[in-house]
Amino acid sequence: MVEMVNRPYAKAFEAHALANPEVLCLSADLTSSCEIDGFRDRHPDRFLSMGMAEQNMMSFAGGLGLAGFRPFIHTFGVFMYRRPYDQLMASVAYPRRKVRLMGFLPGITTPGGMTHQAIEDIAVMRAMPNMTILETGDATEVESICAAADSIDGPVWCRILRGSVPRLFDTPIKVGEMRVLSEGHDILIVTAGITTEEALRARSALAGAGVSIRHLHLHTIKPFDAQALLDHIGSVKHGVITLENHVTEGGIGSLVAETMADAGVGKRLMRLGLKDTYAHGGSRAYLARYYGLDALALVRGVERLLGQDFGLSEADLDAARVDAVHSLLKAEAL
Repeated sequence: MVEMVNRPYAKAFEAHALANPEVLCLSADLTSSCEIDGFRDRHPDRFLSMGMAEQNMMSFAGGLGLAGFRPFIHTFGVFMYRRPYDQLMASVAYPRRKVRLMGFLPGITTPGGMTHQAIEDIAVMRAMPNMTILETGDATEVESICAAADSIDGPVWCRILRGSVPRLFDTPIKVGEMRVLSEGHDILIVTAGITTEEALRARSALAGAGVSIRHLHLHTIKPFDAQALLDHIGSVKHGVITLENHVTEGGIGSLVAETMADAGVGKRLMRLGLKDTYAHGGSRAYLARYYGLDALALVRGVERLLGQDFGLSEADLDAARVDAVHSLLKAEAL
């Protein structure tokens, strides 16, 4: 039974901020939705409400960084880079300010539709010089994301999970490393964020079908240890499958493809994720099934890569976790 942790970010951020007086908490009018309302109430002198003015907030955060503070910006991921892109580039990334960009609702983790789903943020941030990219995949990584981000000498983009989050790992994020979750020899599966939980659901069924899976979980997407990935690719016979909560262009599928191409690796690669599309509104489980981001989609991908049909169905996979709505008081779980 997977342990579920309620609102791990709220407690983790408060503990980190209290231990680091240069840390300030900024909110773009989504304070409770980003789980920092308790911090606001208990530490108003460390909290700045910037309102629905993300461009101003980004420039303001750059100024705070110049003054020696380490601002943690909190809002939904889409509002952190689509609206204030120029200010993010000029005031934060270019001068390498120690601004920590805590982006909530990555990909299909919200039913709010395309206006609220950050589906191309990794592609955008990977193209931005000086930007570090971290992604949380479980409660332990959410609990350690503040310390990990705050260890970086420059800006950091973080994909944050909120609400009730499963605990899958027992060690914190170590920036620049990747987690090796299994060491099989047939196929390498590379996942990040919520797709790691889906891959874990599929692994035992695939093992029962005789497929030996090597499974990597990425919490650090930039900088990326290319040689470590190449060593893992060299340890499998048939190829690589990536599964991501993001469009397949520019995300971890592209990251793996670029690494393989640069090194002249000729093994097969299959990239699973959103295929040149926006996602519509719906529950996470529904959207993952509809767009092929869940455990069953991964099983089908393994079958296609190997040219076999294992006859596996949803009933053969480990139990799916059904997410509760973040707040019954907020429309569309916002």
